[in-house]
Amino acid sequence: MAKIESEEEGTWKDQFITACMLHPTKGEDGEIEDIGGSEAVLHFLCIGWKLFYSFIPPAHYAGGFPSFVISLAFIGFTTFIIGEFADLFGCVLLIKPSVTAITFVALGTSLPDTFASMLAATQEDTADASVGNVTGSNSVNVFLGLGLPWVIATAWEETHDLAEKGYTSNTYFVPAESLGFSVVVFIFCAVLCIILLVVRRFVVGGELGGSPAGRIASALFLIGLWLFYIIMCII
Repeated sequence: MAKIESEEEGTWKDQFITACMLHPTKGEDGEIEDIGGSEAVLHFLCIGWKLFYSFIPPAHYAGGFPSFVISLAFIGFTTFIIGEFADLFGCVLLIKPSVTAITFVALGTSLPDTFASMLAATQEDTADASVGNVTGSNSVNVFLGLGLPWVIATAWEETHDLAEKGYTSNTYFVPAESLGFSVVVFIFCAVLCIILLVVRRFVVGGELGGSPAGRIASALFLIGLWLFYIIMCII
């Protein structure tokens, strides 16, 4: 109990110390697990990001509100950096922006949510938090990602006369191009994904877990859906 309270009442200094430390951990059965070579390499590769996120105030400061707000800002900054590097990478390899957007940018900006879902899956008794985090993230990407630009565009349109600038109408619009096809392919893949979750719920008893063969087959199926979506959109 004292250990839990000390972790909850940690200071900023403790966060930086924890970010730099590399020590054995306890498993679910209480056994000490030694540090592996891959864990050591991953630690030193990610230590910069660990120190960066240590600037976030501890969760017990001011009821956790500063930690929540600054965490969102840090995640947004990280997403921006990943997106910019992905755009630069696509430009260097002469990849079309539309292809870069659905591959490197989408994959890079989803990494924080992927790790959050993995953490939720390992720390919670059910997969609800893990699956809910993914669906919530996609909802923000779609609704906020579409809604916010259109709010800005509408506000800008109300203060500018587009007809005087040579436009044929005074209505702001963005050509959809191949968006309709991408949405159809995405819906098809999403339906198959939901069917898989329903089947696992009845066969395995939950969305996560099961036999090693079942887990590998489910993972390969979902990765295959992602590759199918990318290939169809690129073609």
